[in-house]
Amino acid sequence: MQKGFVRSTLILMLGLALGIGVAAQAPQGGGAGAGAPGAAPPQGGGPPGGGRGGGRGGRGGLAPLLMESDAFPDGGIIPVKYAGRGGSLQPGFKFSNAPEGTVSYAIIFHDIDVALQNGTGDVLHWMAWDIPASAGGIPEGKLPEGSVQGNNLQGKPVYMGPGAPAGPRYHHYVFELYALNANLGLPPTASRDDVMKALAGKVVAKAAYVGRYRTEAQ
Repeated sequence: MQKGFVRSTLILMLGLALGIGVAAQAPQGGGAGAGAPGAAPPQGGGPPGGGRGGGRGGRGGLAPLLMESDAFPDGGIIPVKYAGRGGSLQPGFKFSNAPEGTVSYAIIFHDIDVALQNGTGDVLHWMAWDIPASAGGIPEGKLPEGSVQGNNLQGKPVYMGPGAPAGPRYHHYVFELYALNANLGLPPTASRDDVMKALAGKVVAKAAYVGRYRTEAQ
């Protein structure tokens, strides 16, 4: 009889211990816990941007201005017809997706693979501003009426095509496009520094188009 009593007591104690352990693991409130298998994740959780490119999904940043051209693909090789030895024909571009309130555009074309006078300055091939937003771009070989064309590195108010020498690598030429909420109102004699200073406070969106070029060895 004593053995039966001891056995009953042990079974009762074991049952109480197991019950306490299960209760400790159960989520509060009787529902599925945040970490329970199959439970739905909390709303609004996860990293910013929801795993999409662009970080904040376009919120809080500049508008995604688009710059397109039939002359050559973005990042592609610039054809000789648009280069220094091919007559320096200015390529045409289409501008789209500008934010509301865009009044004009400014464009700066430069070779970023060159450092001048032991500094950070590069080769300015072309720049223009006060390009009317209503034009929706620039046609090949000319600028819309009302545009102002500044001086390039040679001191000439014209488009200067790429002219990187023959060698093991291509130079990278960047067309930087700025959508502005006002005209710059600068004279054609304005320098690149003058243009950059005038852009401050007026830029509502920006885009870039890159071309590569090197002179083919004869």
